[in-house]
Amino acid sequence: MDVTDALQCIPAIDLRDGRCVRLLRGEFASETVYGDPVAQARAYGEAGASMLHVVDLDAARTGVAANRAVVLEMVAAAGIPVQYGGGIREESDAVDALEAGIARVVLGTAAVERPELACALAGRFPGRVVVGLDHRRIVGADGSRPRREVAVRGWVKGGGLELGEALDRFATAPLAAVVVTDITRDGTLGGPDLAGYEELLLSTTLGIVASGGVGGPADLAALAALESGGRRLAGVVVGRAMLDGRMTLGEAVAACAR
Repeated sequence: MDVTDALQCIPAIDLRDGRCVRLLRGEFASETVYGDPVAQARAYGEAGASMLHVVDLDAARTGVAANRAVVLEMVAAAGIPVQYGGGIREESDAVDALEAGIARVVLGTAAVERPELACALAGRFPGRVVVGLDHRRIVGADGSRPRREVAVRGWVKGGGLELGEALDRFATAPLAAVVVTDITRDGTLGGPDLAGYEELLLSTTLGIVASGGVGGPADLAALAALESGGRRLAGVVVGRAMLDGRMTLGEAVAACAR
């Protein structure tokens, strides 16, 4: 992206059993419940958010869009674009979501297991398809440099691919962005993987959206200032830090200014 552009701050709402929740490091047993997702979506829209990032955690594991009706209520309540992922495995799933009023669909498992599907959808809907690459760092027994292995199916299984290898598959696709989540940092409030994102900016021309570990305005300012090879991050997904009241949306947006 152009170095003069602001870092887009995208509030995240994760759904489980129709409720707004957050997990710690992707563990379903470590769940915090925040209540009504429709009310939360409305609050973010009224506070001036430019977009919401919504994930159906149930669908991510099962492939069944159990919370789709709730998502569409959120779209109506927020009054702003929503990018939605979780359980979108087939072309028909993505098309149904886009035609129902969802601005962008996020393909995670499907993109890793069937990259040709993600590329075809991006060609059919330019700028409306996002690839979500969620990864864990795995240290080899010999102490070699950690592998960033992509995870699939609600982060329950390893995808068998290194993050950079997965990213390369979409180099020429007209994606809206790639959301890259460090699972080991997600929900921890312990800070984002600045070095990892710096490396990614050098390795691709795709727009990279950071996700995982943001704990407050200082983390957002650090992500906004990050520059590598003349490129900067396109956006950042923020979940627990705002839901826990550690910062307001206004404070987050201000911290994202270049």
